[in-house]
Amino acid sequence: MAGVMIDVLAPAEQEGTKAVVRNWLKAVGERVAPDDPLVELETDKVTQEIPAPVAGILSEILMQGGEKAEPGAVLGRIRQEEAGASEPVVAAARPEPGRMPAAADHYSPAVRRAAEEYGIDPATVDGSGKGGRVTRADMDAAHEAARGARPSPAPVMPSRPETPPVEGRSRAIRHSPMRLAIAEHMQMSVSTAPHVTAVFEADFTAVMRHRETHRQAFAASGVSLSYTAYIVSACVAAMKVVPEVNSRWFDDRLEVFDNVNIGIGTALGNDGLVVPVIRAAQDLSFSGIAARLQDLTARARAKTLTPADMRGGTFTISNHGVSGSLLATPIIINQPQSAILGVGRLEKRVVVREVDGVDAIQIRPMAYVSLTIDHRALDGHQTNAWLTRFVAALEGWPQ
Repeated sequence: MAGVMIDVLAPAEQEGTKAVVRNWLKAVGERVAPDDPLVELETDKVTQEIPAPVAGILSEILMQGGEKAEPGAVLGRIRQEEAGASEPVVAAARPEPGRMPAAADHYSPAVRRAAEEYGIDPATVDGSGKGGRVTRADMDAAHEAARGARPSPAPVMPSRPETPPVEGRSRAIRHSPMRLAIAEHMQMSVSTAPHVTAVFEADFTAVMRHRETHRQAFAASGVSLSYTAYIVSACVAAMKVVPEVNSRWFDDRLEVFDNVNIGIGTALGNDGLVVPVIRAAQDLSFSGIAARLQDLTARARAKTLTPADMRGGTFTISNHGVSGSLLATPIIINQPQSAILGVGRLEKRVVVREVDGVDAIQIRPMAYVSLTIDHRALDGHQTNAWLTRFVAALEGWPQ
């Protein structure tokens, strides 16, 4: 069949993360239409589908499941069909008879290859992909489970001392590409920056009063008024006092950014963590921050964020208190940023307040807030000055 070969490329921009081919959604020989989902790539932040750039036949798959895809890498090739072409699609190449159980052609090449290697019929495996599709990770997990049920092979002399055996049953959970990328990024951050953490306490009385007063009005405009919106706004106020917190360290300089691009750490359960970014937060009104935050958080939990949504952050908030912790330290800096804010659980606590010159015991909604800094870029007095202004913005919130 005549036609031009068109490369299928990995995105050119991945915001410093390593993309891994997760699963091919089409097999070699299948006809594709423009924008048909072709292959899934996964990073530490997002899983995205790469669409077909043109109509044609998927001619080659050059990067298989589990392989790292650098920006701009050629993942595969499509033979572009000429206008009016309607030749029959060539069936995908089948494995040699007897090598693979009855795996149908609709399984991806990575899954079929795993079926050959492990001797497992994909039809017997529960799929975790979209629509119950079986992925390479599902085949790997099935293989590990099968290995655990078989007698162990003859022992081999280890290259290093083995850890003592643990009695009782256990199970192996394979690391996802996202989990591995997160681990690598966290280890790099700890190895790169000397982490120092300062902890303050914030009284949320004024914030709670304002939220209670205005929540219905925001809801009427389709915006849910969350505490995180107040926290983002208070961060913007604190950056005006100590702009060096909104920076990046270089060996010969400190780059301080004008735009306050605040990343919001959003947990995805056992799947990991993503950090969508509110760009130029200093230019947004409070209602604008709340609306932008709602949009990003909803799409993060629906796993529909794009790499562009998580690119260009200059500061990060870890609202770890939503899952119950009072204090977490140190919260690892999201490199190459210079600082990260931690916000603990909001709870009622007994505090002492001065009323008409007399100390009084009161019950107030309090939370521990921490700022972890790269001590190369920032010092203790800058850290404390930033937190002082941050807490003052929350406690003095206008009604």
